[in-house]
This record gives sequence, C-alpha cells and structure tokens, in this order.
Amino acid sequence: MSSPILEPGQIEASATTPPFVQLPPDGQFRFRAERLEKLADGHAMGEYLALMARVARAQQQVLDAPPDVPALAAGDLDAAYHHDMPPLAVDTLVQTAGWQTLLDAWLDAFAAEQPTPAAAVSEALAALRDADGETRKAWAQALLGGRFGDVPAALAPFLGAALQLAWRYWLGEVDADRIREREDQTLCPCCGSLPVAGVIRHRRPIDGVRYLMCSLCATEWHYVRLKCSHCLSTKELDYLHFDDAPYGVKAEACPECHTYLKQLYLEQAPEGEVVSADLASLDLDLRLDEQGYRRRAPNLLLIPGGQETS
Repeated sequence: MSSPILEPGQIEASATTPPFVQLPPDGQFRFRAERLEKLADGHAMGEYLALMARVARAQQQVLDAPPDVPALAAGDLDAAYHHDMPPLAVDTLVQTAGWQTLLDAWLDAFAAEQPTPAAAVSEALAALRDADGETRKAWAQALLGGRFGDVPAALAPFLGAALQLAWRYWLGEVDADRIREREDQTLCPCCGSLPVAGVIRHRRPIDGVRYLMCSLCATEWHYVRLKCSHCLSTKELDYLHFDDAPYGVKAEACPECHTYLKQLYLEQAPEGEVVSADLASLDLDLRLDEQGYRRRAPNLLLIPGGQETS
C-alpha cells in the first residue's frame, strides 16, 4: 500500500451543475456479470466472483422478464416526493409481498443458470426457498438494517441479490425528476440505504464528478468530493490504495470518524463497475481494518459475518 495521498484539488471538471440523481441502466446486472467474469480469471477469489457473476445473470434474466408484481401506489409515491422522502423506503416495501415474488423468480432463474451448485450453495438456496414468508421478511429486515449476525451467513448474499433485484425493479416506477437534491445527502434518495461505494466519472459533462452508488437499488446520487460521506467532515481526507491501484479502486478514509468508503475511478478503469470492483478489492479492506479504519458501506453480495453498520 502506498502512503496516504491527497486528492487533487480540482473537484469538479464540469462547468455545469451535474444531475443529482442518475438511475442505473436496464442492462446493469448483465454488465456486472460480464465484469465479474473478467475479474474472476486468475483472482484469489475467482470461484466466488464467478459465482456472483451467475447470480447477476439470474438477476438480469428476471429483470428482463419479471413476474406479475403489483404496481406501487401512485398516492404513496406522490406523498414521498412531496415530503422529500425516499419513494422506495425500505421499511415500507420490505413489508410487502412483491419482493418475495421476485425472490422466487430469481431462485428459479439461478437454478437454471447453475443447475449443479456446490453443496453449501445448494443448502443455502434450499433454506431460502423453503423458509416461510415471515422468516424471509425477518431475514430481509435484519440484512437491510445492517444486523448481519441475524441472517444465516451462507444465504445472505443470495437474499441480498434478490433484494437488489426487487428494489431495482421498483426503481422503474420512480420519477427521478421529482427527487429534489438535499445538501449532504448521505443515504440513497430513492430508498434510504447506505452507499456501497463512490464512483468518479470520467466523461463530459460530468468528468471528475463523484457519485455515491446505493448498495440496494443502485441509484447514483451526486455528492461533493473531499467531504466524508459519513460524518461530513472536510478535514484533510486520506486516499489509500495499493501502489498499482488495481481495479481503479482507492479508499477515502476519514481521520475524524475513522471510517472509509471505496471510490472507483473510471479514468483508471474505464470498464469498471462498482459492486464487482468492490468485491475484487477486498484485500484493501483487510489492510484498512489493520490500520484501524471501519467500513460502514455494505455490499449485499458479501456480508461480513456478525458485523453491523451504524
């Protein structure tokens, strides 16, 4: 790992105001799967990355041809926009049956994508399929609430994948133009979840602009650089990385709250994708943990056993 470095002083390269919210593309999961497959080749965690690639392909398959899921109530969405609340609030939608319908569809799609999974995977999927609705909901509430110790570790990434799929599906009903920017928005404006990482854009008109990407619905929202996305401190942040900065990833570490958030620099990794880059760079997390920094950002495809977010 290199010595801490200070981010260049040029914060915004664009002369125009960047859009506050950017919704993910329709082929998001397909692109993630392709990236995971490339990263798996020769990687120490290659088998896991390849497994998550199949998970993402199944997510895309269901998103392209979803089951019948009731539409969200227009009145509820209007009220959320009016009061500047997340239209896909986790606490509300996790109570509905729609995400469990999408979970079952994802389980079917994944079984077709990987017909002969390893024994541990097969057992986790069976537990998820056979659990009753209330048990599933309790697991989902724990997972989305950061209480990872309350979720069976083996099935957590698969439950996380299904929840990502559900909220990404519901994102199709969101009118991004009605979401108003609030200063220091540290949680996703669409669903209220924590970001998984930041991404530094590299093409005009938002060249050099930093967005945070939601760990659940994959919405990206603009957040100024050189400010901690946890405690809002503007005290000199450290940018930590291995010498060759593999995968275009650096960690923005705050000396005030001792948390960090990874950043994907697309100028260094033009084909990069946030979730896959995060999974491929877990060695950086280990090094930061040794230095006393705490990760607050969850990756729902890889849950730290027993660790909680706050």
